[in-house]
Amino acid sequence: QTGRVDKNHPLVTGHTAPVLDIDWCPHNDNVIASASEDTTVMVWQVPDYVPMRNITEPVVTLEGHSKRVGIISWHPTARNVLLSAGCDNLVILWNVGTGEMLLVLEDMHTDLIYNVGWNRNGSLLVTTCKDKKVRVIDPRKQQVVAEKAKPHDGARPIRAIFMADGKIFTTGFSKMSERQLGLWDLVRDGGSRPASAAPETPRSRGHAGCRGYPPAARAPWEPHALPRSRTQRLGDGRTLTTSAPRRFFKLHERKCEPIVMTVPRKSDLFQDDLYPDTPGPEPALEADEWLSGKDAEPILISLRDGYVPVKNRELKVVKKNILDNKPPPGPHRSHSTCDPNFSRPALEEVLEEIRALKETVQAQEKRISDLENKLCQFTNGTD
Repeated sequence: QTGRVDKNHPLVTGHTAPVLDIDWCPHNDNVIASASEDTTVMVWQVPDYVPMRNITEPVVTLEGHSKRVGIISWHPTARNVLLSAGCDNLVILWNVGTGEMLLVLEDMHTDLIYNVGWNRNGSLLVTTCKDKKVRVIDPRKQQVVAEKAKPHDGARPIRAIFMADGKIFTTGFSKMSERQLGLWDLVRDGGSRPASAAPETPRSRGHAGCRGYPPAARAPWEPHALPRSRTQRLGDGRTLTTSAPRRFFKLHERKCEPIVMTVPRKSDLFQDDLYPDTPGPEPALEADEWLSGKDAEPILISLRDGYVPVKNRELKVVKKNILDNKPPPGPHRSHSTCDPNFSRPALEEVLEEIRALKETVQAQEKRISDLENKLCQFTNGTD
């Protein structure tokens, strides 16, 4: 549905300070993570239907940062592995399925972390920092395996991502504030060498242009720009009889604007070079497997017949009880409860009743939502 959202529309709320980053789970379309200035990361289960009231209780709250959290990113191939980076210069990896920390990467960044990105199989991280360094980190060994100082000479923030072939793509600025693109190739000695650096023409602040640069297959790897694509707001006078669009979304303060990059093609057949097989919703590894050292490439799916989403899968969090690791009580100790007849089966029975009650409430909310939608359709039809 499009158009203005009603001011009383239900929201996902729960943070006590502004939300700084969100990321949808790549393996579950109904799960989204959020990071906030309140130093926490929250993971939410979003229903397929429109709820009647705000969602205020996250599935799990992850607490470990001492300052605001500005970056979160799901692992590309391992189930329930989530990364967070905060203004405390820490990178923390979480197992969302148990609500516990897997790894804490500390003493690696001397200043504010600008961005963090996984490589294709999730074995390495690339980070950019206010200290003007790009680092490649092996999170499980907790060590920096490659580092590049000042890939761009400008003082403004640098961003970096891994490409599918392992090269690193950076964006930054020259000393003269010219936009720059950089492509870097890691070498075995832990250093890096520039594959290419392409200056961009300075443009007015806040321009809405979007340009693509296919990387060359061989040295000197000089990129060449595709024809410029403009947003719908700026307009594009070309008329194409056949096309294969790629769509991006530009986030404004009060709206989300689609940006379409169109490649003209004479054929109406499926364009497999523009739409190659892409990572699907099934994870290739479990969190414990990845932590133990295993790596796996993403499980790919074809887009030839369109993507059919899987059914809503509930995110279940099983928190480990630290009391399970303590020795059992001695012969002179006894359980202290309010009810002398307290037993674990009774507790499990109560928890089962609570779970069944929650399911009933959710089902009734969905039924009410469906009835309201039907009423709106009936009202619109009579008008």
